[in-house]
Amino acid sequence: MSLRRLSDEPSDDEYEIEQPFGGPSMPTGFGRQDDVRNLDTLYAKQRRIPLPPPKAPKPADSDDDSDDDDSDDDPDDHDDFPISHSLELKPHSKAVTSISLDPSGTRFTTTSQDCNLKLFDFPSLSLDHLAGFRSIEPHESHHVHSATFSPNGSSLLVISASPQAKIYTRDGFEQVEFVKGDPYLRDMHNTKGHVAEISAGAWSPGEEGVVATAGWDSTVRIWDVTQKRQHRDIMVYKSRGKGGRSKMCALAWGPGEGNKTMIASTAEDGGLVVYAGNGPYTRPQMEVREAHQADTWTGGLVFSSDGRFLASRGQDQTIKLWDMRKLSKPLAVRTDFPTPHHSETSLIFTGNNTSLLTGDTTGNLHVLSAATLQSTETHSISDSPIISLTYHAKLNQLLLGTASGSVHILFSPTSSTKGAKTIVEAPLRKRHIDDDPTFNTDAAAISGDAILVPGQHTQKRKNELIRKPAMPAVTPWGKSQPDQEHIRKSIALASMRDEDPREALLKYADKAESDPMFTGVWKKNQPKTIYAEVEEEEEEEPEKKKRRW
Repeated sequence: MSLRRLSDEPSDDEYEIEQPFGGPSMPTGFGRQDDVRNLDTLYAKQRRIPLPPPKAPKPADSDDDSDDDDSDDDPDDHDDFPISHSLELKPHSKAVTSISLDPSGTRFTTTSQDCNLKLFDFPSLSLDHLAGFRSIEPHESHHVHSATFSPNGSSLLVISASPQAKIYTRDGFEQVEFVKGDPYLRDMHNTKGHVAEISAGAWSPGEEGVVATAGWDSTVRIWDVTQKRQHRDIMVYKSRGKGGRSKMCALAWGPGEGNKTMIASTAEDGGLVVYAGNGPYTRPQMEVREAHQADTWTGGLVFSSDGRFLASRGQDQTIKLWDMRKLSKPLAVRTDFPTPHHSETSLIFTGNNTSLLTGDTTGNLHVLSAATLQSTETHSISDSPIISLTYHAKLNQLLLGTASGSVHILFSPTSSTKGAKTIVEAPLRKRHIDDDPTFNTDAAAISGDAILVPGQHTQKRKNELIRKPAMPAVTPWGKSQPDQEHIRKSIALASMRDEDPREALLKYADKAESDPMFTGVWKKNQPKTIYAEVEEEEEEEPEKKKRRW
Protein backbone atom coordinates (compact mmCIF):
# COMPACT_ATOMS: atom_id res chain seq x y z
CA MET A 1 0.00 0.00 0.00
CA SER A 2 1.34 3.46 -0.92
CA LEU A 3 0.31 7.14 -1.14
CA ARG A 4 -0.06 8.89 -4.48
CA ARG A 5 -0.37 12.67 -5.02
CA LEU A 6 -3.55 13.63 -6.87
CA SER A 7 -2.10 16.70 -8.59
CA ASP A 8 1.25 18.17 -9.38
CA GLU A 9 0.67 21.10 -7.05
CA PRO A 10 2.06 20.64 -3.55
CA SER A 11 -0.58 20.11 -0.91
CA ASP A 12 -0.78 18.47 2.51
CA ASP A 13 -4.21 16.84 2.28
CA GLU A 14 -4.53 15.76 -1.37
CA TYR A 15 -3.50 12.11 -1.07
CA GLU A 16 -5.48 8.91 -1.68
CA ILE A 17 -4.74 5.38 -0.59
CA GLU A 18 -3.70 3.15 -3.49
CA GLN A 19 -5.20 -0.36 -3.59
CA PRO A 20 -2.82 -3.32 -2.99
CA PHE A 21 -1.28 -5.02 -6.01
CA GLY A 22 -3.76 -7.48 -7.43
CA GLY A 23 -6.90 -5.67 -6.30
CA PRO A 24 -9.55 -7.22 -4.10
CA SER A 25 -8.34 -10.76 -4.86
CA MET A 26 -5.37 -10.36 -2.53
CA PRO A 27 -5.82 -11.69 1.03
CA THR A 28 -6.81 -9.17 3.65
CA GLY A 29 -4.81 -10.84 6.41
CA PHE A 30 -2.06 -13.30 7.15
CA GLY A 31 -2.14 -16.77 8.67
CA ARG A 32 -4.71 -19.53 8.37
CA GLN A 33 -8.21 -18.28 7.58
CA ASP A 34 -10.82 -21.04 7.75
CA ASP A 35 -14.24 -20.66 6.25
CA VAL A 36 -17.19 -20.88 8.56
CA ARG A 37 -18.71 -24.33 8.03
CA ASN A 38 -21.92 -25.86 9.25
CA LEU A 39 -20.88 -29.08 11.01
CA ASP A 40 -24.47 -30.27 11.39
CA THR A 41 -24.84 -30.29 7.62
CA LEU A 42 -21.57 -32.15 7.16
CA TYR A 43 -22.53 -34.83 9.67
CA ALA A 44 -25.97 -35.13 8.10
CA LYS A 45 -24.32 -36.08 4.79
CA GLN A 46 -22.40 -38.91 6.49
CA ARG A 47 -25.45 -40.33 8.29
CA ARG A 48 -26.38 -43.86 7.24
CA ILE A 49 -29.33 -44.38 9.62
CA PRO A 50 -32.24 -41.98 8.99
CA LEU A 51 -33.39 -39.70 11.76
CA PRO A 52 -36.47 -40.79 13.73
CA PRO A 53 -39.76 -39.12 12.83
CA PRO A 54 -40.55 -35.94 14.73
CA LYS A 55 -42.45 -36.36 17.96
CA ALA A 56 -46.08 -35.36 18.22
CA PRO A 57 -46.58 -32.16 20.22
CA LYS A 58 -47.55 -32.78 23.83
CA PRO A 59 -50.55 -31.12 25.43
CA ALA A 60 -49.90 -27.99 27.42
CA ASP A 61 -51.15 -29.51 30.66
CA SER A 62 -48.60 -32.34 30.61
CA ASP A 63 -46.15 -32.63 33.47
CA ASP A 64 -42.67 -31.25 33.09
CA ASP A 65 -41.17 -34.41 34.59
CA SER A 66 -42.41 -36.48 31.68
CA ASP A 67 -40.51 -34.24 29.28
CA ASP A 68 -37.30 -34.89 31.17
CA ASP A 69 -37.83 -38.66 31.03
CA ASP A 70 -38.29 -38.74 27.24
CA SER A 71 -35.86 -35.99 26.31
CA ASP A 72 -33.01 -38.39 25.66
CA ASP A 73 -34.39 -40.16 22.59
CA ASP A 74 -31.45 -39.76 20.22
CA PRO A 75 -30.58 -43.18 18.70
CA ASP A 76 -26.88 -42.33 18.93
CA ASP A 77 -27.12 -42.31 22.73
CA HIS A 78 -28.65 -45.79 22.85
CA ASP A 79 -26.42 -47.49 20.24
CA ASP A 80 -23.95 -49.95 21.74
CA PHE A 81 -21.87 -49.66 18.56
CA PRO A 82 -21.13 -46.46 16.58
CA ILE A 83 -23.06 -47.26 13.42
CA SER A 84 -25.17 -44.16 12.87
CA HIS A 85 -22.67 -42.45 10.55
CA SER A 86 -20.28 -43.80 7.94
CA LEU A 87 -17.29 -42.49 6.02
CA GLU A 88 -15.99 -44.41 2.99
CA LEU A 89 -12.44 -44.51 1.63
CA LYS A 90 -11.27 -46.24 -1.56
CA PRO A 91 -7.57 -46.95 -1.02
CA HIS A 92 -7.22 -50.28 -2.89
CA SER A 93 -8.31 -51.94 -6.10
CA LYS A 94 -8.77 -55.42 -4.57
CA ALA A 95 -9.94 -56.92 -1.30
CA VAL A 96 -8.77 -55.24 1.92
CA THR A 97 -7.19 -58.08 3.90
CA SER A 98 -6.49 -56.29 7.20
CA ILE A 99 -6.94 -52.98 9.05
CA SER A 100 -4.88 -51.99 12.09
CA LEU A 101 -4.89 -48.87 14.29
CA ASP A 102 -2.12 -47.73 16.60
CA PRO A 103 -2.93 -47.51 20.34
CA SER A 104 -3.32 -43.71 20.23
CA GLY A 105 -5.86 -43.88 17.38
CA THR A 106 -4.15 -41.26 15.21
CA ARG A 107 -2.80 -43.59 12.51
CA PHE A 108 -4.07 -46.70 10.77
CA THR A 109 -2.86 -49.01 8.04
CA THR A 110 -4.59 -51.16 5.41
CA THR A 111 -3.34 -54.10 3.36
CA SER A 112 -4.81 -55.61 0.25
CA GLN A 113 -4.55 -58.33 -2.33
CA ASP A 114 -3.31 -55.68 -4.77
CA CYS A 115 0.14 -56.18 -3.13
CA ASN A 116 0.12 -52.77 -1.42
CA LEU A 117 0.21 -51.53 2.16
CA LYS A 118 -1.02 -48.00 2.85
CA LEU A 119 -0.58 -45.74 5.86
CA PHE A 120 -3.11 -43.08 6.87
CA ASP A 121 -2.94 -40.26 9.39
CA PHE A 122 -6.29 -38.98 10.67
CA PRO A 123 -5.15 -35.37 11.29
CA SER A 124 -3.94 -35.03 7.67
CA LEU A 125 -7.19 -36.25 6.07
CA SER A 126 -10.21 -34.22 5.02
CA LEU A 127 -13.38 -34.87 3.06
CA ASP A 128 -11.70 -33.79 -0.18
CA HIS A 129 -8.42 -35.58 0.58
CA LEU A 130 -8.81 -39.21 1.72
CA ALA A 131 -5.49 -40.58 0.46
CA GLY A 132 -2.80 -42.14 2.61
CA PHE A 133 0.55 -40.51 3.14
CA ARG A 134 2.55 -43.60 2.13
CA SER A 135 2.08 -46.64 -0.10
CA ILE A 136 4.42 -49.63 0.18
CA GLU A 137 4.82 -52.89 -1.76
CA PRO A 138 6.61 -55.15 0.78
CA HIS A 139 7.32 -57.95 -1.70
CA GLU A 140 6.93 -57.37 -5.41
CA SER A 141 3.93 -59.16 -6.92
CA HIS A 142 3.02 -60.76 -3.56
CA HIS A 143 -0.29 -59.84 -1.96
CA VAL A 144 -0.19 -58.76 1.67
CA HIS A 145 -2.03 -60.80 4.30
CA SER A 146 -1.80 -58.38 7.22
CA ALA A 147 0.02 -55.46 8.83
CA THR A 148 -0.32 -55.08 12.60
CA PHE A 149 0.85 -52.31 14.91
CA SER A 150 2.94 -53.32 17.90
CA PRO A 151 1.44 -52.86 21.40
CA ASN A 152 3.40 -49.61 21.81
CA GLY A 153 2.55 -48.42 18.28
CA SER A 154 6.16 -47.89 17.17
CA SER A 155 6.45 -50.74 14.64
CA LEU A 156 4.48 -52.71 12.07
CA LEU A 157 4.58 -56.48 11.53
CA VAL A 158 3.95 -57.08 7.81
CA ILE A 159 2.96 -60.54 6.59
CA SER A 160 2.94 -61.02 2.81
CA ALA A 161 2.68 -64.11 0.62
CA SER A 162 6.40 -64.88 0.92
CA PRO A 163 8.60 -66.88 3.33
CA GLN A 164 9.99 -63.70 4.96
CA ALA A 165 8.13 -61.42 7.34
CA LYS A 166 9.17 -57.78 7.71
CA ILE A 167 9.13 -55.15 10.43
CA TYR A 168 8.47 -51.52 9.42
CA THR A 169 8.53 -48.35 11.45
CA ARG A 170 5.25 -46.51 12.03
CA ASP A 171 6.33 -44.08 9.29
CA GLY A 172 6.62 -46.88 6.69
CA PHE A 173 10.39 -47.49 6.55
CA GLU A 174 11.73 -51.05 6.49
CA GLN A 175 13.51 -51.98 9.69
CA VAL A 176 13.96 -55.79 9.79
CA GLU A 177 13.55 -58.63 7.30
CA PHE A 178 13.64 -62.10 8.82
CA VAL A 179 15.73 -64.79 7.18
CA LYS A 180 14.44 -67.46 4.80
CA GLY A 181 15.06 -71.11 5.64
CA ASP A 182 16.72 -73.82 3.57
CA PRO A 183 14.02 -75.52 1.47
CA TYR A 184 16.15 -78.66 0.95
CA LEU A 185 16.10 -79.65 4.62
CA ARG A 186 13.41 -82.09 5.61
CA ASP A 187 13.52 -81.52 9.36
CA MET A 188 12.01 -78.10 10.07
CA HIS A 189 13.89 -77.87 13.38
CA ASN A 190 17.11 -77.43 11.41
CA THR A 191 15.92 -74.55 9.24
CA LYS A 192 16.54 -71.00 10.42
CA GLY A 193 13.33 -69.60 8.95
CA HIS A 194 10.20 -70.43 6.98
CA VAL A 195 10.66 -72.32 3.74
CA ALA A 196 7.15 -71.62 2.39
CA GLU A 197 4.63 -68.82 2.32
CA ILE A 198 3.68 -67.16 5.61
CA SER A 199 -0.05 -66.90 6.21
CA ALA A 200 -0.39 -65.07 9.56
CA GLY A 201 1.54 -63.25 12.28
CA ALA A 202 1.00 -61.68 15.71
CA TRP A 203 2.83 -59.57 18.30
CA SER A 204 3.53 -60.91 21.76
CA PRO A 205 1.23 -59.25 24.32
CA GLY A 206 3.83 -59.63 27.10
CA GLU A 207 7.30 -59.36 25.53
CA GLU A 208 8.39 -56.27 23.64
CA GLY A 209 9.93 -56.85 20.23
CA VAL A 210 8.79 -60.50 19.96
CA VAL A 211 6.52 -61.78 17.17
CA ALA A 212 5.15 -65.13 15.99
CA THR A 213 4.53 -66.24 12.41
CA ALA A 214 2.68 -69.23 10.95
CA GLY A 215 3.49 -70.63 7.52
CA TRP A 216 2.63 -73.23 4.93
CA ASP A 217 5.62 -75.31 6.03
CA SER A 218 3.54 -76.62 8.97
CA THR A 219 5.42 -74.53 11.55
CA VAL A 220 4.83 -71.64 13.92
CA ARG A 221 8.00 -69.67 14.67
CA ILE A 222 8.79 -67.08 17.33
CA TRP A 223 11.17 -64.26 16.37
CA ASP A 224 13.09 -61.63 18.27
CA VAL A 225 13.32 -58.36 16.34
CA THR A 226 16.95 -57.93 17.44
CA GLN A 227 17.91 -61.34 15.96
CA LYS A 228 16.71 -61.53 12.38
CA ARG A 229 19.10 -64.25 11.20
CA GLN A 230 17.33 -67.11 12.97
CA HIS A 231 14.07 -67.79 14.75
CA ARG A 232 14.14 -67.95 18.53
CA ASP A 233 11.74 -70.90 18.96
CA ILE A 234 9.79 -73.21 16.66
CA MET A 235 6.59 -75.23 16.94
CA VAL A 236 6.21 -77.99 14.35
CA TYR A 237 2.65 -79.14 13.70
CA LYS A 238 2.42 -82.87 13.01
CA SER A 239 -0.55 -83.57 10.81
CA ARG A 240 -2.17 -86.95 10.54
CA GLY A 241 -2.63 -86.46 6.83
CA LYS A 242 -0.37 -87.52 3.99
CA GLY A 243 3.22 -86.38 4.48
CA GLY A 244 2.71 -85.36 8.10
CA ARG A 245 2.42 -81.67 7.20
CA SER A 246 -0.40 -79.19 6.81
CA LYS A 247 -0.59 -75.50 6.01
CA MET A 248 -1.08 -73.24 9.02
CA CYS A 249 -4.03 -70.92 8.35
CA ALA A 250 -4.43 -68.44 11.21
CA LEU A 251 -2.54 -67.36 14.32
CA ALA A 252 -3.57 -65.61 17.56
CA TRP A 253 -1.44 -64.67 20.56
CA GLY A 254 -3.55 -63.75 23.56
CA PRO A 255 -3.49 -63.52 27.35
CA GLY A 256 -3.82 -66.55 29.60
CA GLU A 257 -4.19 -67.24 33.27
CA GLY A 258 -2.13 -64.95 35.47
CA ASN A 259 0.78 -63.40 33.58
CA LYS A 260 0.99 -66.24 31.08
CA THR A 261 0.09 -66.06 27.39
CA MET A 262 -1.19 -68.56 24.83
CA ILE A 263 -0.51 -69.09 21.13
CA ALA A 264 -3.31 -70.63 19.07
CA SER A 265 -3.17 -71.69 15.43
CA THR A 266 -5.39 -73.53 12.96
CA ALA A 267 -4.32 -75.90 10.18
CA GLU A 268 -5.78 -76.73 6.80
CA ASP A 269 -6.46 -80.31 7.90
CA GLY A 270 -9.01 -78.91 10.40
CA GLY A 271 -6.80 -79.04 13.48
CA LEU A 272 -6.63 -76.45 16.27
CA VAL A 273 -3.55 -76.31 18.52
CA VAL A 274 -2.77 -74.13 21.54
CA TYR A 275 0.77 -73.67 22.90
CA ALA A 276 1.94 -71.96 26.06
CA GLY A 277 3.34 -68.55 25.20
CA ASN A 278 6.48 -69.07 27.27
CA GLY A 279 7.00 -72.74 26.30
CA PRO A 280 7.59 -75.60 26.11
CA TYR A 281 7.09 -75.77 22.36
CA THR A 282 7.81 -79.45 21.72
CA ARG A 283 4.12 -80.37 21.86
CA PRO A 284 0.88 -78.41 22.08
CA GLN A 285 -0.69 -77.78 25.44
CA MET A 286 -4.18 -78.38 24.00
CA GLU A 287 -5.26 -79.80 20.65
CA VAL A 288 -8.48 -80.46 18.73
CA ARG A 289 -7.96 -82.58 15.62
CA GLU A 290 -11.33 -81.94 13.94
CA ALA A 291 -12.12 -78.41 15.02
CA HIS A 292 -13.22 -77.53 11.48
CA GLN A 293 -13.78 -79.44 8.28
CA ALA A 294 -10.63 -80.85 6.72
CA ASP A 295 -9.23 -79.32 3.50
CA THR A 296 -10.93 -75.98 4.23
CA TRP A 297 -9.28 -72.72 5.25
CA THR A 298 -9.93 -71.44 8.79
CA GLY A 299 -8.88 -67.79 8.57
CA GLY A 300 -10.61 -66.23 11.58
CA LEU A 301 -9.10 -66.80 15.03
CA VAL A 302 -9.29 -64.43 18.02
CA PHE A 303 -8.91 -64.53 21.80
CA SER A 304 -11.20 -62.69 24.18
CA SER A 305 -9.58 -59.86 26.16
CA ASP A 306 -9.55 -61.94 29.37
CA GLY A 307 -8.19 -65.06 27.63
CA ARG A 308 -11.10 -67.28 28.67
CA PHE A 309 -12.61 -67.79 25.22
CA LEU A 310 -11.38 -68.43 21.71
CA ALA A 311 -13.50 -67.91 18.57
CA SER A 312 -12.77 -69.42 15.18
CA ARG A 313 -14.36 -68.99 11.77
CA GLY A 314 -13.71 -71.08 8.69
CA GLN A 315 -14.70 -71.47 5.07
CA ASP A 316 -16.74 -74.51 6.09
CA GLN A 317 -19.43 -71.87 6.84
CA THR A 318 -19.18 -72.34 10.62
CA ILE A 319 -18.30 -70.14 13.61
CA LYS A 320 -17.28 -71.82 16.86
CA LEU A 321 -16.69 -70.58 20.40
CA TRP A 322 -14.18 -72.46 22.56
CA ASP A 323 -13.60 -72.45 26.33
CA MET A 324 -9.87 -72.39 27.06
CA ARG A 325 -10.40 -74.38 30.25
CA LYS A 326 -11.88 -77.28 28.28
CA LEU A 327 -11.03 -77.19 24.61
CA SER A 328 -12.25 -80.62 23.63
CA LYS A 329 -15.75 -79.44 22.71
CA PRO A 330 -16.99 -76.01 21.53
CA LEU A 331 -19.36 -74.06 23.73
CA ALA A 332 -21.45 -72.83 20.79
CA VAL A 333 -21.56 -73.50 17.04
CA ARG A 334 -23.09 -71.38 14.27
CA THR A 335 -23.55 -73.28 11.00
CA ASP A 336 -24.43 -72.16 7.48
CA PHE A 337 -23.00 -68.69 8.06
CA PRO A 338 -22.26 -67.00 4.67
CA THR A 339 -18.47 -66.74 4.60
CA PRO A 340 -16.57 -65.04 1.74
CA HIS A 341 -13.99 -67.06 -0.14
CA HIS A 342 -11.09 -65.02 1.22
CA SER A 343 -8.46 -66.50 3.50
CA GLU A 344 -8.27 -63.38 5.69
CA THR A 345 -11.96 -63.22 6.73
CA SER A 346 -11.88 -62.17 10.38
CA LEU A 347 -14.02 -61.66 13.48
CA ILE A 348 -13.43 -59.73 16.72
CA PHE A 349 -14.66 -59.65 20.31
CA THR A 350 -16.21 -56.50 21.72
CA GLY A 351 -14.73 -54.79 24.75
CA ASN A 352 -16.86 -56.62 27.32
CA ASN A 353 -16.55 -60.02 25.54
CA THR A 354 -20.33 -60.44 25.36
CA SER A 355 -20.56 -60.11 21.58
CA LEU A 356 -18.61 -60.83 18.42
CA LEU A 357 -18.54 -58.75 15.24
CA THR A 358 -18.09 -60.18 11.78
CA GLY A 359 -19.28 -59.70 8.20
CA ASP A 360 -20.86 -61.87 5.53
CA THR A 361 -20.88 -62.22 1.76
CA THR A 362 -23.66 -59.66 1.22
CA GLY A 363 -21.90 -56.81 3.01
CA ASN A 364 -23.83 -57.05 6.30
CA LEU A 365 -22.27 -56.48 9.71
CA HIS A 366 -23.44 -59.07 12.25
CA VAL A 367 -23.42 -58.61 16.00
CA LEU A 368 -23.30 -62.16 17.42
CA SER A 369 -24.14 -63.13 20.97
CA ALA A 370 -21.12 -64.80 22.59
CA ALA A 371 -23.41 -67.29 24.33
CA THR A 372 -25.34 -68.59 21.31
CA LEU A 373 -23.49 -67.07 18.29
CA GLN A 374 -26.84 -65.93 16.92
CA SER A 375 -27.17 -62.53 15.27
CA THR A 376 -28.65 -60.02 17.67
CA GLU A 377 -28.16 -57.15 15.20
CA THR A 378 -27.59 -57.02 11.45
CA HIS A 379 -26.59 -53.83 9.66
CA SER A 380 -26.21 -53.40 5.91
CA ILE A 381 -22.91 -51.61 5.28
CA SER A 382 -21.78 -52.34 1.73
CA ASP A 383 -22.70 -54.13 -1.49
CA SER A 384 -19.44 -56.06 -1.32
CA PRO A 385 -18.47 -58.83 1.15
CA ILE A 386 -16.87 -57.64 4.39
CA ILE A 387 -13.42 -59.20 4.78
CA SER A 388 -11.58 -57.43 7.60
CA LEU A 389 -12.72 -55.34 10.56
CA THR A 390 -11.32 -53.79 13.72
CA TYR A 391 -12.64 -51.77 16.63
CA HIS A 392 -10.81 -49.05 18.57
CA ALA A 393 -12.16 -48.54 22.09
CA LYS A 394 -10.51 -45.16 22.58
CA LEU A 395 -12.06 -43.73 19.42
CA ASN A 396 -15.23 -45.81 19.73
CA GLN A 397 -15.17 -46.42 15.98
CA LEU A 398 -15.38 -49.44 13.69
CA LEU A 399 -13.28 -49.84 10.53
CA LEU A 400 -14.44 -52.37 7.93
CA GLY A 401 -12.62 -53.56 4.80
CA THR A 402 -14.54 -54.97 1.84
CA ALA A 403 -13.73 -57.21 -1.12
CA SER A 404 -14.03 -54.25 -3.51
CA GLY A 405 -11.11 -52.40 -1.88
CA SER A 406 -13.08 -49.82 0.10
CA VAL A 407 -12.80 -49.00 3.82
CA HIS A 408 -15.85 -47.94 5.84
CA ILE A 409 -15.37 -46.03 9.08
CA LEU A 410 -18.45 -46.27 11.31
CA PHE A 411 -18.76 -43.63 14.02
CA SER A 412 -21.18 -41.53 16.04
CA PRO A 413 -20.90 -37.74 16.37
CA THR A 414 -21.92 -37.91 20.03
CA SER A 415 -20.16 -40.98 21.43
CA SER A 416 -17.08 -41.20 19.17
CA THR A 417 -13.96 -39.08 19.57
CA LYS A 418 -11.47 -37.87 16.97
CA GLY A 419 -10.80 -40.31 14.12
CA ALA A 420 -13.52 -39.89 11.50
CA LYS A 421 -14.80 -36.80 13.31
CA THR A 422 -11.43 -35.18 12.66
CA ILE A 423 -11.86 -35.87 8.94
CA VAL A 424 -15.36 -34.38 8.78
CA GLU A 425 -14.48 -31.28 10.76
CA ALA A 426 -11.16 -30.65 8.97
CA PRO A 427 -11.15 -27.64 6.60
CA LEU A 428 -10.99 -28.35 2.91
CA ARG A 429 -7.57 -28.23 1.38
CA LYS A 430 -6.51 -25.20 -0.64
CA ARG A 431 -6.32 -26.12 -4.28
CA HIS A 432 -3.26 -25.06 -6.22
CA ILE A 433 -2.64 -25.09 -9.93
CA ASP A 434 0.00 -27.77 -9.39
CA ASP A 435 -2.68 -30.10 -8.03
CA ASP A 436 -4.34 -30.26 -11.46
CA PRO A 437 -2.53 -32.94 -13.51
CA THR A 438 -4.03 -31.59 -16.77
CA PHE A 439 -1.79 -28.53 -16.58
CA ASN A 440 1.92 -28.51 -17.15
CA THR A 441 3.68 -26.02 -14.89
CA ASP A 442 7.19 -26.64 -16.13
CA ALA A 443 9.23 -23.44 -16.12
CA ALA A 444 10.38 -24.08 -19.67
CA ALA A 445 6.80 -24.16 -20.91
CA ILE A 446 5.87 -20.71 -19.53
CA SER A 447 6.90 -17.65 -21.44
CA GLY A 448 9.34 -15.32 -19.73
CA ASP A 449 7.04 -12.35 -20.42
CA ALA A 450 4.10 -14.00 -18.65
CA ILE A 451 3.24 -12.46 -15.29
CA LEU A 452 1.22 -14.66 -12.95
CA VAL A 453 -1.15 -12.38 -11.04
CA PRO A 454 -2.78 -14.11 -8.01
CA GLY A 455 -6.54 -14.31 -8.16
CA GLN A 456 -6.86 -13.44 -11.86
CA HIS A 457 -6.33 -16.86 -13.47
CA THR A 458 -9.42 -17.91 -15.26
CA GLN A 459 -9.54 -21.17 -17.13
CA LYS A 460 -8.88 -19.35 -20.38
CA ARG A 461 -5.95 -17.49 -18.87
CA LYS A 462 -4.42 -20.74 -17.63
CA ASN A 463 -4.59 -22.23 -21.09
CA GLU A 464 -2.84 -19.16 -22.50
CA LEU A 465 -0.02 -19.06 -19.97
CA ILE A 466 0.63 -22.76 -19.61
CA ARG A 467 1.72 -24.17 -22.91
CA LYS A 468 2.21 -27.69 -24.00
CA PRO A 469 5.89 -28.45 -24.70
CA ALA A 470 6.81 -28.76 -28.36
CA MET A 471 7.13 -32.30 -29.63
CA PRO A 472 10.49 -33.22 -31.18
CA ALA A 473 10.68 -33.54 -34.95
CA VAL A 474 9.94 -36.99 -36.27
CA THR A 475 13.11 -38.43 -37.83
CA PRO A 476 13.32 -41.49 -40.07
CA TRP A 477 14.89 -43.37 -37.15
CA GLY A 478 11.82 -42.61 -35.08
CA LYS A 479 9.68 -44.58 -37.51
CA SER A 480 9.22 -48.31 -37.49
CA GLN A 481 10.59 -48.52 -41.10
CA PRO A 482 13.21 -45.87 -42.05
CA ASP A 483 13.02 -44.33 -45.52
CA GLN A 484 15.10 -45.95 -48.27
CA GLU A 485 16.29 -42.57 -49.49
CA HIS A 486 17.57 -41.63 -46.04
CA ILE A 487 19.48 -44.91 -45.73
CA ARG A 488 21.04 -44.52 -49.20
CA LYS A 489 22.27 -40.99 -48.47
CA SER A 490 23.35 -41.41 -44.87
CA ILE A 491 24.99 -44.86 -44.83
CA ALA A 492 28.03 -45.51 -46.99
CA LEU A 493 27.78 -48.47 -49.38
CA ALA A 494 24.18 -49.01 -48.29
CA SER A 495 23.24 -49.75 -51.92
CA MET A 496 25.41 -52.90 -51.88
CA ARG A 497 22.85 -54.51 -49.57
CA ASP A 498 20.56 -55.27 -52.53
CA GLU A 499 23.31 -56.40 -55.00
CA ASP A 500 24.36 -59.94 -55.88
CA PRO A 501 27.89 -60.46 -54.44
CA ARG A 502 28.95 -62.69 -57.38
CA GLU A 503 27.92 -60.16 -60.02
CA ALA A 504 29.56 -57.36 -58.08
CA LEU A 505 32.92 -59.19 -58.19
CA LEU A 506 32.71 -60.40 -61.78
CA LYS A 507 32.38 -56.88 -63.18
CA TYR A 508 36.02 -56.30 -62.13
CA ALA A 509 37.30 -59.58 -63.68
CA ASP A 510 38.50 -58.08 -67.02
CA LYS A 511 40.30 -55.21 -65.32
CA ALA A 512 42.01 -57.52 -62.86
CA GLU A 513 43.24 -59.72 -65.70
CA SER A 514 44.58 -56.88 -67.86
CA ASP A 515 46.05 -54.74 -65.10
CA PRO A 516 46.60 -56.88 -62.02
CA MET A 517 47.25 -54.87 -58.86
CA PHE A 518 48.83 -57.41 -56.55
CA THR A 519 50.45 -59.92 -59.00
CA GLY A 520 51.83 -57.40 -61.54
CA VAL A 521 55.44 -57.98 -60.51
CA TRP A 522 55.24 -61.51 -61.93
CA LYS A 523 53.44 -60.51 -65.10
CA LYS A 524 56.44 -60.94 -67.45
CA ASN A 525 58.08 -64.05 -66.00
CA GLN A 526 54.99 -65.83 -64.73
CA PRO A 527 54.66 -69.23 -66.47
CA LYS A 528 51.48 -70.22 -68.06
CA THR A 529 49.23 -72.26 -65.84
CA ILE A 530 48.69 -75.77 -67.11
CA TYR A 531 45.88 -77.73 -65.60
CA ALA A 532 45.79 -81.48 -65.53
CA GLU A 533 43.33 -83.19 -67.73
CA VAL A 534 40.54 -84.86 -65.89
CA GLU A 535 39.69 -88.33 -67.04
CA GLU A 536 36.33 -89.83 -66.42
CA GLU A 537 36.63 -92.86 -64.21
CA GLU A 538 34.32 -95.75 -64.52
CA GLU A 539 32.22 -96.33 -61.50
CA GLU A 540 32.95 -99.61 -59.82
CA GLU A 541 30.11 -101.70 -58.60
CA PRO A 542 30.13 -102.09 -54.85
CA GLU A 543 31.00 -105.49 -53.53
CA LYS A 544 28.20 -107.50 -52.21
CA LYS A 545 28.21 -107.91 -48.50
CA LYS A 546 28.88 -111.31 -47.21
CA ARG A 547 26.13 -112.98 -45.40
CA ARG A 548 26.56 -113.87 -41.81
CA TRP A 549 25.42 -117.31 -40.93
